[in-house]
Amino acid sequence: MEPTSATGNGSAGKGSVRPTLGLTGLTVNAMALIAPGAFLWLTYQMQSLYGAPLAGSSMWFGIVAALLLCFATALSYAELSKLYPGAGSSYFFAEQAFLNHTKAYRFARIAKFMTGWASHLYYWVYPGCMVGVTAILSGYLLNQFFPNTFSGSINSPLFMILFCVGFAFGVAYIAFRGVTGTTGVNVLINIVQITALLVFSVMAISYRVHHGEGSRAFQLVNGIPVDYNVVQEPVLEDGKPKLDPTGQPMTAPKMDDEGMPVPEMKDGKPVPFTITYAASEAMKMEPIDADHPTTLTPHFKFHDRASSVPAPHGFSLIVIQACIAILILVGFESVTSMGEEARNAKRDIPRAVLLSLGIQGIFCYLIEYFAANYFLNQGYTMTNAAGSGAPLGDMMVIVGTWLFGSYQAGRAFMLVQALTVFLALIGTTLSCLSTGARVTYAMGRDEEMPAHFGMLHGKTLTPYRSIWILAAISAVIGIITVSLYLGGTTPSALEPKFQNLWYGFGVFSPETYAKLPNSLVIVTLVSNFGTFMLYMMTCIVAMVAFREHKSFNGFKHLFIPLFGLLANLVCMLFYLVGPFMVAGMSVKEPYIALGACAVWGVYGAVYFLRNSKAKARAVMVDRPVVGAGQVPA
Repeated sequence: MEPTSATGNGSAGKGSVRPTLGLTGLTVNAMALIAPGAFLWLTYQMQSLYGAPLAGSSMWFGIVAALLLCFATALSYAELSKLYPGAGSSYFFAEQAFLNHTKAYRFARIAKFMTGWASHLYYWVYPGCMVGVTAILSGYLLNQFFPNTFSGSINSPLFMILFCVGFAFGVAYIAFRGVTGTTGVNVLINIVQITALLVFSVMAISYRVHHGEGSRAFQLVNGIPVDYNVVQEPVLEDGKPKLDPTGQPMTAPKMDDEGMPVPEMKDGKPVPFTITYAASEAMKMEPIDADHPTTLTPHFKFHDRASSVPAPHGFSLIVIQACIAILILVGFESVTSMGEEARNAKRDIPRAVLLSLGIQGIFCYLIEYFAANYFLNQGYTMTNAAGSGAPLGDMMVIVGTWLFGSYQAGRAFMLVQALTVFLALIGTTLSCLSTGARVTYAMGRDEEMPAHFGMLHGKTLTPYRSIWILAAISAVIGIITVSLYLGGTTPSALEPKFQNLWYGFGVFSPETYAKLPNSLVIVTLVSNFGTFMLYMMTCIVAMVAFREHKSFNGFKHLFIPLFGLLANLVCMLFYLVGPFMVAGMSVKEPYIALGACAVWGVYGAVYFLRNSKAKARAVMVDRPVVGAGQVPA
């Protein structure tokens, strides 16, 4: 078999991409996918809930651990992009690395297909996941504007389905217009979201600093921040007091006719709500779950001091948080698929890979996660965050009410921040959809996927067929994401006033939701499994590429990729064993996700063999590209 090339085979007459991007353009395109402002809002609830009741205490350090893993992988990407700048990212790197090796060259076609196929599990699922979470955010915001039509606890299934379709194709249209327009959008989005992020971080830290031990503070009652104790009234069921699992009567905050919490009164004045940061309140003994009301276990509520936020708190807790944090850090590698759009790919792409991860991972994430975790107090605990659909929205309402003097002003502040999150999600979805389309384009152009994927539009010079097909896939995956996004939780039952067209289907009872798997977590894990496999393959490729190269460096080209390979493998395996080791982790979602990945892998193997036979292409390569395994410097 003659050696093939991801950039040569099948490209004649199909156009070429216009090189327009410098270091700034490349960096902001990768930064748009990481989107720290959006992911703080979207994943904080999952990070609070996953591995509860203790794992939330190690949230900040878990991000540090995930950053180490990502930097090891990012360095492998950066080094590979110096050798092989071109569209296709890891797919392209895999082929070239193996072809230029005196012993491994025979596996070049297998390696590049496995890498490209694994990358599609990430790049085709991730945009759909982002479409879904944007629909969930939009459904949450609808209640803020139309509280009599849309529930604040359960989003409208019909609205989210319609939104998934419209949003997926709207973002695809931006990508279709071309990379220059995409970069302009990403620059604006990054400026807005990072500014908004820093504003919230300063406000959250200031709130904690100004509300010391014993001071009067705010608590959130039915979504409304109040600085007084609230009257509690018994919860009735069929006219009788409802009992909790221990047999005690349940109570709920009393609300007046205008929907405001009723204050406890003393001497004609509301009793102020005061807070303490005592260690006994920061870590409380509570029932492990509703089914075991007499079995008590420590529950993390908040950090009693600033130094507790960056502390590790336990190895297993760090691993739990690091596995979640992978979702919020991936995207730095997306820029390596833009080699043909870069004016100086060998110089700028390696820098853009590391810069994008460093700016957003170290600067943005570590600041914002410190602020959000330091803010936690008796008025808003980690338990409250785990049970909220938008914990960052709750925090913004509280700090906004405190700083601006009224609930209306705090709510307005939250809505402005939510708008920046929405813009960031546009950038994230756009960046990943564009990257995924270009990886598909590279495989189509190389005839490892149907040839129509490798065609460029005559005017915009974008891989238009890949873009529009990926838009349709993203819409479908988005709909799957939102279908059971409340699975595994016990939301409040839908109130009778919301029994309308928007809730005509897809709504279940709280008891049913508690038994169902969480579709958002499943789709997230499928994407994460794809990420781990792609990153592991890339680390292997880096070791192969430099093993016989004259610039080989043992630390950069063996130790770091090996560390990245093992770290990714540990994270992937943890999803499989974690549910049996850590309280708060369900077994359903990881194994459903694993089944989906296995189906994708089996289908890929069958497709590869059938495609090879149909086109009379040998599976194994006969000879390396150059002698002695030395690739050009």
